[in-house]
Amino acid sequence: MGAGLATAIGAALTLAAMLGHFFSKRNTLRLVRPRNLLIKLRKITVTGFSTFFIDIAMGILTVLFNRQIMRYSGTEALAVYGVIVNISTVVQCCAYSIGQASQPIISINFGAGRWGRIRATLRYALATAAFFSIAWTAAALAFPNGFIRIFMAPTEMVLSIAPFIIRCYGLSFLLLPLNIFSTYYFQSLMRPEISFFVSVSRGMLVSGLLILFLPAAAGARALWLAMPITELLVSAAVVYYMIRCTHSLYSRKNSPHRALRD
Repeated sequence: MGAGLATAIGAALTLAAMLGHFFSKRNTLRLVRPRNLLIKLRKITVTGFSTFFIDIAMGILTVLFNRQIMRYSGTEALAVYGVIVNISTVVQCCAYSIGQASQPIISINFGAGRWGRIRATLRYALATAAFFSIAWTAAALAFPNGFIRIFMAPTEMVLSIAPFIIRCYGLSFLLLPLNIFSTYYFQSLMRPEISFFVSVSRGMLVSGLLILFLPAAAGARALWLAMPITELLVSAAVVYYMIRCTHSLYSRKNSPHRALRD
């Protein structure tokens, strides 16, 4: 009961704090009658669906992992996976912070045709993503049982199997921040189709296929490599499209009239 109340009260306080902005002197937003509401809603939905799908995909992958773990490994491995899900959620939140901080800067400068500012913001975002990637991967590799002890009172069996599981799965943290940030980046450049491709590939298509077929093909231990392989494959596409989209900004820089038309 206490944990449930704490969760509800925390959400209510967060909402109240954010709503307080609309009553402050710094607020410049006003309600107006919208025009072409359906068209705008369609654009908002198409552009924002990819980041929305990231959270939905977490539930889908959790169900798939739970079923495969119980089929191939048992309850001790499932207990370790419960810890991994919590760690992965924190890593994803770090990636969200990069995307949500950079997206308004990139999008407003994209609209203004300030290509240099976009590239500068991209450099800072990628450097921050690299920091989180290295930090979380190193922590997973160095202190696997430390994470276990934070979340539970483990048995000897759990402590014996946790290092391999967490270290294998933790390799995915090396590329996870980049892949999630990229969805925000492509959205900011009005490329929702690329953002959608990235989020669906890593969140369901590639990851789902690997979760289903890797343990059947290579044994139960291969299941824990599903997410690292997924992030690796998706990152190859992310790097390609990021270079391609960013390179197009150079051509726009040399053609200001074209940039204004676009």
